[in-house]
Amino acid sequence: MSIVEMKVPTIGESITEVTLSQWLKKDGEYVNIDEPICEFESDKATLEFPAEASGKLIYVAAEDDDLEIGALVAKIDTSVAAPAGGSAPAPAATPAAPAEKPAAPASTNYATGHPSPAAAKILAEKGIDPAAVTGTGKDGRITKEDAEKATAAPAAPAKAAPAAPAAPSYTPAPAAFSRNDRREKMSRMRRTIASRLVDAKNNSAMLTTFNEADMTNIFKLRKTYQEKFVEKYGIKLGFMSIFSKACAQALMEMPSVNATLDGDHLIFHDYVDISIAISTDTGLVVPPVHNVESMSFADIELKIKELAGKARSGKLTLEEMSGGTFSITNGGIFGSMLSTPILNKPQSAILGMHNIIKRPIAVGDEVQIRPMMYLALSYDHRVIDGKTSVGFLVKVKELLEDPVQLMMNI
Repeated sequence: MSIVEMKVPTIGESITEVTLSQWLKKDGEYVNIDEPICEFESDKATLEFPAEASGKLIYVAAEDDDLEIGALVAKIDTSVAAPAGGSAPAPAATPAAPAEKPAAPASTNYATGHPSPAAAKILAEKGIDPAAVTGTGKDGRITKEDAEKATAAPAAPAKAAPAAPAAPSYTPAPAAFSRNDRREKMSRMRRTIASRLVDAKNNSAMLTTFNEADMTNIFKLRKTYQEKFVEKYGIKLGFMSIFSKACAQALMEMPSVNATLDGDHLIFHDYVDISIAISTDTGLVVPPVHNVESMSFADIELKIKELAGKARSGKLTLEEMSGGTFSITNGGIFGSMLSTPILNKPQSAILGMHNIIKRPIAVGDEVQIRPMMYLALSYDHRVIDGKTSVGFLVKVKELLEDPVQLMMNI
């Protein structure tokens, strides 16, 4: 017997443990080399684990097991040959011996249960069905004496008139709700998200400052140029690219908001990598769009679409999940009116977008109905002063309300 041991491979520099989320092949099944046998879930992505040889798969680990890098997952017995022509057909079932028919009564024939002519006349007069009479004659024949002794079945009692309805009374219906509990192990991604959020809350001087933006001119911009934009680039001009460009311009002007803290040092970046929060079935992921300061609106929209598609299909690579100097999260797509987003460590700031609501506001000396959005900037006060955080958010507000400034980079 020749056995190949399948161990958890090195996945990434920062990943020391994975969870075996599901087996893709059955225990004892024949697998071919490079055929995926199971899936691993790390704190960043879900990865398929291919077979290193062809042979019979032997489970060692179980689903939901937490495995360190290098831990034994399964074994492959390479001495087992591939089944010829696929799995063999199941052998035909041996027909069971037919059950013996119950032996007929010794003297059963036409006479059994059949009345004699005299008996038939008496039964007819009495209105009795011969089938209801047991014959005592030869072979079970119904004799005259049987007919004379037979009595008609009592008539069914007449249906009683329905009683008058009782006074209405309420009877509680049986409870239809459930009181069951279900216990499920948190996915590795959810556990990692929970750990990082608690770390961000407990180990940073996090504050949030708020403002609001009048989205009127952005609505006009999109309405005026949307058709031409789609025709040229094959994608719609959304809010996210406009917000990303506004933040990138403000970040380049205020580098401390784009900085990260490393011990007693601040690391400043001459580029803007914006992590875009994307909601998936397994949790929130924040893959970054690199060098937003140098990208066009169309390039940003296409990149976000690509990352969102990969995130929701579980195909983001570790490289695509790494990095980022600033984050944007859009709770408004779920109807959020206002929130305080939590920092995406080691970044120092995150912008929260919210629902766009038409509200009456003062425009000069008039009250007008305008589409308004609340903006929230959470920041690490150890890195960013209050004055800088407020100034950053005001700058973003100005660029959103006058997108011509944004396009002219002024």
